[in-house]
Amino acid sequence: MIDEWDLTATNLYRMSKRSYEVAVLPTCAIETHNRHLPIGQDFRHTTHVARESCRRAWETCESVLCLPAIPYGVDCNLLAYPGTIHVSQATLDTMLREIIVSLHKHGIRKIVILNGHGGNNFDAFIRQVQYDLDVHVFLCDWWKVGHDRYDEIFDAPDDHAGEMETSIALELYPQLVEPGVAGDGQARRFRLEALRKGWVRTSRDFGKLNDHCAVGDSSAASAEKGRAYLDLVCERIAKFLVELASTPVDEHFPLSP
Repeated sequence: MIDEWDLTATNLYRMSKRSYEVAVLPTCAIETHNRHLPIGQDFRHTTHVARESCRRAWETCESVLCLPAIPYGVDCNLLAYPGTIHVSQATLDTMLREIIVSLHKHGIRKIVILNGHGGNNFDAFIRQVQYDLDVHVFLCDWWKVGHDRYDEIFDAPDDHAGEMETSIALELYPQLVEPGVAGDGQARRFRLEALRKGWVRTSRDFGKLNDHCAVGDSSAASAEKGRAYLDLVCERIAKFLVELASTPVDEHFPLSP
């Protein structure tokens, strides 16, 4: 059986018989995640969330298309750690714009950027591309989708490579989780009060936080927790994709009439 929601699996014959309303474009990162998680963590779990969400949406609405993930992200502040690959935001924006131009050429005007890396920032890009082209672009940072129920599943906050990300890795690719080598995730705090309280922001150099590129304790992670969070997230994203696909574009879209 061919998954017609998967751009890399379908073909011209099948696409010519379909009318796709929504394209999902995963954006990721290749970066160090503590000592125990794969460097492809963001790429792997974001690809899973995109594919599983599209698969679920297809069961209700056969007009969603999942694109291959862009693996690289904005990672200049993690380059202290070997294996991390950085591309500039400008480079990433240029690639996204050309992909969206292609989708627009094929009649797809609703695009969801399913982002899996906190260093990628597409706000200004979306504002500009929606001005330049007749498209509607939506940004979903997938790891935030279930934040209202985070405390029901996990014991501790996860900033980077902590309990949540380790739990997801244990569920999706346990063979890649290295036992017994994780750092404790304790990181240096900002010395300035405004930065600690969050009303002033800056970019953190992860090489200064600690020696293992983690902010968060992974010791309580489990596959069961990862499964629960992934199910919650994918179900919510799938419902959004179905609603987005079935909502007609008019002069007020996506606002109320």
